[in-house]
Amino acid sequence: MPLPVKNLLHKIALSAVVLSFAACSSDQVEHLKDSKRIGIETANWEVKRIMPKDLLNATRWAGDSLTATADSLLRRTLARELTAGGVTRALPFCKPETYRAVDSLAGVLKATAHRVSERPRNPAAKAPLLAEQMQPDTLRTIQRLSQEVFFYQRPVVLNNRLCLRCHGEIGKEISAVDYALIKKQYPQDQATGYRLGQTMGAWQLSLQRPGVAEFWTMKTRKKWKEHKLPKLF
Repeated sequence: MPLPVKNLLHKIALSAVVLSFAACSSDQVEHLKDSKRIGIETANWEVKRIMPKDLLNATRWAGDSLTATADSLLRRTLARELTAGGVTRALPFCKPETYRAVDSLAGVLKATAHRVSERPRNPAAKAPLLAEQMQPDTLRTIQRLSQEVFFYQRPVVLNNRLCLRCHGEIGKEISAVDYALIKKQYPQDQATGYRLGQTMGAWQLSLQRPGVAEFWTMKTRKKWKEHKLPKLF
């Protein structure tokens, strides 16, 4: 075969190989990206075995999430209502467990939540509390009461000065007029005389296993994040 023709055929073959490799390379990269996404999505829906220790961890996560939400809403609500109308306006709102957002989250977690104290404002909230479970305020009591029911408890600490308007010292933080209003609504009130930083009681939650298991799944689920395209202009 003449040399020029041979060289021409060699160049054509080489070009075909390069074009073929470029095409495959591009498809291969895209395929790998899709594989990763599909793998993560598959893992999200994969039936996973949840161990007992996982359910206990999820009980703490769920309890912390619900009570932190309730406490945050309580602080904002009390600040708003005290500014708008003092203790008279704020007193009915000191029940964060009844807030719509808190009740909605409790429904998702299949939980019932309430606050208890040894010195409550409402006698229905009176409950004995073990001293060793109240300090420090970061302490959590997590128990599995039965195959289907979990228990969560954490201390409630008076760490907001606004709360002293209703729970502080009578004649100092609580005016005589405001305390008369409190006593009218809660004749058996014991929830006064507290100081900043003092433990007032505890949050207690009862959670059903399906809600705890679902929360564990949501917290440990892998998430696929789409990467934004770079800006061209």
